Amino acid sequence: MARNKFNIDEELDVPFNWEQMKRSFVYLGKYKKNIFLAFIYSSAAILLGLLSPMMQKYVIDTLIPQKNVTLIIVLGIAFFGLNILIVLANRARGRISVRTGQGIVTDIRTDLFEHLQKLSFDYYDSRPHGKILTRVINYVNSVGDFLSNSLINAVLELLNMFFILGFMLALSPKLTLVVLAGLPVFALYVFLTKPRQRRYQQLRSNKQSNVTAYLAENINGIKVTQAFAREDYNKGIFNSLLSEYRKYYMKAIYLVHGMWPMTATLQRIVHMAIYITGIYLFRAELINAEGVLQIGTLIAMTQYANRFWGPMQRLGNIYNQLTDTAAYLERIFQVLDEPVTVDDKPGAKDLPPIEGRVTFRDVYFEYEKGTPVLRHVSFEAAPGESIALVGPTGAGKSTIINLLSRFYNVTEGAVLIDNHDISDVTLQSLRKQMGVMLQDTFIFSGNILENIRYGRLDATDEECIAAAKAVHADEFIRHMKDGYLTETNERGEGLSAGQKQLISFARTLLSDPRILILDEATSSIDTNTERLVQEGIAALLKGRTSFIVAHRLSTIKNCTRIMYIDNGQIAEQGSHDELMRKKGLYYKLYMSQIGNIA
Repeated sequence: MARNKFNIDEELDVPFNWEQMKRSFVYLGKYKKNIFLAFIYSSAAILLGLLSPMMQKYVIDTLIPQKNVTLIIVLGIAFFGLNILIVLANRARGRISVRTGQGIVTDIRTDLFEHLQKLSFDYYDSRPHGKILTRVINYVNSVGDFLSNSLINAVLELLNMFFILGFMLALSPKLTLVVLAGLPVFALYVFLTKPRQRRYQQLRSNKQSNVTAYLAENINGIKVTQAFAREDYNKGIFNSLLSEYRKYYMKAIYLVHGMWPMTATLQRIVHMAIYITGIYLFRAELINAEGVLQIGTLIAMTQYANRFWGPMQRLGNIYNQLTDTAAYLERIFQVLDEPVTVDDKPGAKDLPPIEGRVTFRDVYFEYEKGTPVLRHVSFEAAPGESIALVGPTGAGKSTIINLLSRFYNVTEGAVLIDNHDISDVTLQSLRKQMGVMLQDTFIFSGNILENIRYGRLDATDEECIAAAKAVHADEFIRHMKDGYLTETNERGEGLSAGQKQLISFARTLLSDPRILILDEATSSIDTNTERLVQEGIAALLKGRTSFIVAHRLSTIKNCTRIMYIDNGQIAEQGSHDELMRKKGLYYKLYMSQIGNIA
């Protein structure tokens, strides 16, 4: 079933797909004005910053020899003002970029969340939830940062290089060639290291995804872990995953940090070359009319040389981000492109108010191709009839109610309600008229009243309390510290299994459904509470079609019909008394439970 597990890496070396990049630009569209302003502010900061070496050259080569103190002071004030303008421009650009980046992140996450809510159960059954979270959180963060910052920076760094090159050529074409002489060495280093750096970054990302997947799995299963004393063993697995992550992180970071000393060394060599060639080879070019060597020109050239290598290094990093972002986008769009297998058909109509007649017409179903779970199941439930589904584990009982709720589509055949094929009606209109309590009781964070109201938001407090009273949950709720306003944590920690089921039962009954589905609804309720619940729901079941999956057969003796499901088929059906007289499969199961036969 699972396409991968926490210890299986996702696809590596995803090829660069420009179409995916172009597709991502849709998220930039609504922020075009912000992006343009950020570009203007950044361009202004770059140009203003490039003026300062020219100002220093003018002061050193002209004003100091002339002893023009007044103009030196004026230029000093101007230099101070220039730096303030640069800070303000960068601050404005930063604010815009943050807002834009968060806007893009919000838009992508919203699209992902909306799509994830539509995907059917089989999508979540086939992959670790931690890896889904990694795509929604980590990958989207990286993509948002790239689209809002790095794309602009790439253009700006290219412009910055051309501007610097222009200023250097204006100062001294010959010294400009000296600066450019180091470029082939830098390019060779980038060419040799960037592919390895990218590969290590991808491996690091995969290992981080594995860590997140295993962490999410362990948090969800912490009770089982402690029950089987698996803490030390799981710690070993987690440390192994962390070790893999750390290994590739360190490999990538060694290459990243190797760039700085190499660049710094190259810069110092270029600095020395500028002074040596300027003083000994190109001296004539730097002598002014008074025969004085223009030291300011050399100082300005070294400053521009420093700034010239910065954009080169940053462009290399942006290239890495580009390739990583392409891989992240591939995985994000994999989620967005995941087909919604259970969705409204084009032209689907709302299901009108129903009486509750349910028909399974030669239904065949398989989760995995070639492995049937239901084989040609046919039956009809009259409005108000209560049907119990019993049989061995894995026989297909829960599958029947999942198909009725249309959590999955039938492979062959049809499921009808009041002669309406449920595949032809909207999901919302179908499920609004059904009350479903699944075997896995889920309590949301909030309070008890909010959990009861979850399926019917317009219900009053009085209606929520009435539903709780009907299933005899009111008594234990009122004895809690804050009653119905008692806070509930994720998955209902702090509540007993029986209390969680009673709250979930009240939530289901509050929706006042025409069809009621209970999947092991009383499995965690003690015998005394079960009796009270059975009494409480008896009136509510009257007039409603109900399907009850139960292993505890004493809870379904009064159902109108009992269907014994075995090997994906209805092996026998009838009332409790009829099946007991038949002395078939149901009889053996019932007698084994009450202990009369082994």
